[in-house]
Formats: sequence, structure tokens, C-alpha cells
Amino acid sequence: MLSADLTRKIDRELTKYPPDQRQSAVMAALGYAQDEHGWLSTDLMDAVASYLGMPPVAVYEVASFYTMYNMRPQGRFKVTICTNLPCALSGANAAARHLKEKLGIDFNETTPDGKFTLKEGECMGACGDAPVLIVNDRRMCGHMSHAKLDELVGELSAAADRGEGRPGFDPTHGTHEK
Repeated sequence: MLSADLTRKIDRELTKYPPDQRQSAVMAALGYAQDEHGWLSTDLMDAVASYLGMPPVAVYEVASFYTMYNMRPQGRFKVTICTNLPCALSGANAAARHLKEKLGIDFNETTPDGKFTLKEGECMGACGDAPVLIVNDRRMCGHMSHAKLDELVGELSAAADRGEGRPGFDPTHGTHEK
């Protein structure tokens, strides 16, 4: 379940901590595992727990607490829009409605083609750029007008068609590609 590349990345993280503190690398290990697999299945979290010498429940607690970890399959592009007050006052609710209509999904849903998952997020620390969203927990986009949202969706859709983004959700099987 943990590839050689994944264990190399985790091992590199482990060098940052004392040998008796392997659990300190859990967040990085989960991030690398998610990058490789697209989401964190129970089996994958169990493998991370075993590798780090942690009780599985301790890994589940971390993965379920932080919104950056996906506990179920996501689209190739997870789009998380901030709807906290500063963003809401700057048009986030209208932007969210626009995205829902354009993608044909609601929050916590994935498009039938597996390209997009739409999430509602908490403050992203960029209130001056509101409304903001984050793509795949890494790329922040600000001042998201309807035109900019349309442009972003087009760009990401084309990227998904090229096989870019997270490992893809397979709408015919309801799981991610291996």
C-alpha cells in the first residue's frame, strides 16, 4: 500500500524528528499518501499508522480533524471556496452559487465526470483578496468574479482532460484510479 517513493518521502520527514517521536511526521505522511492515492482510505491510513508505529485511531483523528485530508474519493480538482464573513461580504456566496450552477453540484459533491469536487471552506487567511478559493489544497485564487470562476473551471476542465490533477475519480466504479 505504501510505495517505495512514498516511504522515501516519509523517511525524509522522519529525519526532522527524534527517533522516539515518529508520530510527529503523521501530517506530512498523510499528505504524501493522499497525493499519491488521491484520498485516504482506512487501509491507507492503517498502513501509515503501522509505518509510523502509531495506533490507527490516532491517525484517523488527525485525518478527520483537518479539512485538507480527503476521507473519501474526490474529483481531480477539489475546489474549496471560503464562505466566512469577510469573503461572504465580498461576494463569496454569489460565487459559490455560480460554481454550483456551473458545475451542477452542491457542496461536498463530485461532478459525474469526476473532474470537480466542490467544498465549503473556513477562513483561508486572505480576506483582502476575497472572495478566495483553493484548488487541491495548494493553489489559492483571489478576487473570484464570475468571469474568473468561468475561466478557472475551463482551465481545470482542460487539465483534467489531459489527466492532470489528483488521481482521478472513476465515475463508473465510484473509486479512484489505481
